[in-house]
Amino acid sequence: MQADNEATNPGDEGPPDVPGVGEDLCAACHGTGKVEGSRCVVCGGTGKVLQGIGGG
Repeated sequence: MQADNEATNPGDEGPPDVPGVGEDLCAACHGTGKVEGSRCVVCGGTGKVLQGIGGG
């Protein structure tokens, strides 16, 4: 179960506790957490998003 402090952001492809999901730098803010001086809405200001990994 996902803890409240691990809420997903709009750019996340899934919750952090799901197999096949890994952390990556946010493409919108390039890992800074800010876009044009404001908090990035894609990653929620963390600079990281959860992406699906692997293939098949």
